[in-house]
Amino acid sequence: MNDFVGTGTLVRLALRRDRLLIPIWIVVFVMSAAGSAKASIALYSDHNALVEAARTSNASPALVSLYGRIFDESSLGEVSLFKLTAFGALLVGLLAGMLVVRHTRTEEESGRLELLSAGVLGRYAALTAGLIVSGATVVLLGLVTALSLIGSGLDAKGSFAFGLMWAAAGLSFAGVGAVTAQVTESARAANGLTAVVLGVCYVLRAIGDSSSDGSTRWVSWLSPIGWSQQVRAYAGDRWAVLLAPLVFLVVLVAAATALIRRRDLGAGLVRPRPGPPRAGASLRSPLALAWRLHRGSFVAWGFAFLLLGLLVGNIASNVDGFVTSDSAKEMVQKLGGVQGITDAFLATEMGVMGLLASAFGIQAALRLRSEETALRAEPLLATGVTRAQWLASHVLMALLGTGALILVAGLGSGVSSGASLGNMGRQVPRMLAAAAVQLPAIWLVTALVVLLFGLAPKLVAGGWGLYGVFLLIGQFGEIFNLPQWMINLSPYGHTPRLPGGDFSVTPVLWLTGIAAALTIAGFATFRRRDIG
Repeated sequence: MNDFVGTGTLVRLALRRDRLLIPIWIVVFVMSAAGSAKASIALYSDHNALVEAARTSNASPALVSLYGRIFDESSLGEVSLFKLTAFGALLVGLLAGMLVVRHTRTEEESGRLELLSAGVLGRYAALTAGLIVSGATVVLLGLVTALSLIGSGLDAKGSFAFGLMWAAAGLSFAGVGAVTAQVTESARAANGLTAVVLGVCYVLRAIGDSSSDGSTRWVSWLSPIGWSQQVRAYAGDRWAVLLAPLVFLVVLVAAATALIRRRDLGAGLVRPRPGPPRAGASLRSPLALAWRLHRGSFVAWGFAFLLLGLLVGNIASNVDGFVTSDSAKEMVQKLGGVQGITDAFLATEMGVMGLLASAFGIQAALRLRSEETALRAEPLLATGVTRAQWLASHVLMALLGTGALILVAGLGSGVSSGASLGNMGRQVPRMLAAAAVQLPAIWLVTALVVLLFGLAPKLVAGGWGLYGVFLLIGQFGEIFNLPQWMINLSPYGHTPRLPGGDFSVTPVLWLTGIAAALTIAGFATFRRRDIG
């Protein structure tokens, strides 16, 4: 039998399953790039202000390590999108890798691929289909992004270089996802390994970019994210660099196909270590089990949030030099909702932290559905564990986990900015307060996923779609002059802008109350439906 037979059928099945998820994430990425371009064109109408901002960025090791170096300080396109070059490539790579895992290892873990294999399905069909779907998604994302940037007023050649750079980064990590899907028996472990590789690549790029004397600049070339930067969109457009990710993809795909022949369907190269025959005292409650299931991802997210908080706080001391023109200061103040430039920057970045923490909340809440479809929930509920106890254990992990993450970010940024500004005793409480006010909006989004799980479990992945919509209208609503009623649909738009802004308890109470009501409704609907 042909090893690739059935690939077309699996591609069509994958596209049907992701018919909402893929378009939503393409729109999120495209709107993020176009919104950044439009905002920056308005900010830097003065060429001198543009050059000064680029030089300030390159002079800040924290900014360079976080976002990368600006190669042409006079390029409007590069300055407009420098925050989305390396960081955007990281996010596109994460999307691509997880798409491959979703349509390979997840299908094996759920048992669906084994059922399909009972018919006519080749050995490499699932992997090939996953790579086709993931690759087509990132290529389409890159092309549409390029067109949106041209429509925003940026140079066409540089715009296509930027879009293809994103696509190339996605293809690189689609190959990484293809390999990790063969190594483990769990989709979560495969996604975790993919995220670890992404993190290592980002750190390698940061080490190379932040080299003051250029002696370690070569380290950036060890990272696919570094290759993306070296395309130098809007700063020379080095098209030949795009060959490196393609060669990397070919090597990884060859490795993945070789690994498939060395394992059985459903198994991984690394077998999970068997646990003890009897559970310890720390595993004898639903909440303890939920903590055991979530702790790995929580610790990884916690480390990332602490690092981001420290970086943001460090950057805060240089914001006055980064935004020098009056129009730039006005835009930062508008986004942050406060008057002080440093406070506006910190408020804006803390809002971004809230968005990222929401992603953890959605992921944690979605674990409910994966436990149910993998038939691990039913044996638990056949014991003395009630539905409410099982559901509450995972919901608590989602709610408390997001709270811990955002507070860790607030603490890190408070310590770092306080040390930079010489007033740690004042900054730490202010940043913890700025972090705490993000929680009601984060919990509301998590509660929507809980409600979908109880009411329509097959649509629970729609939580990511709602998240994408809230992200767009919350971050770019004012820039795109959306009507106020539409901006008000996003819970993030009602969060008080701290530090430095006016605090009102009313929106905080409303958001918290709505989140509580949605969570209670999720519990009530889950009790009335069948498992599975």
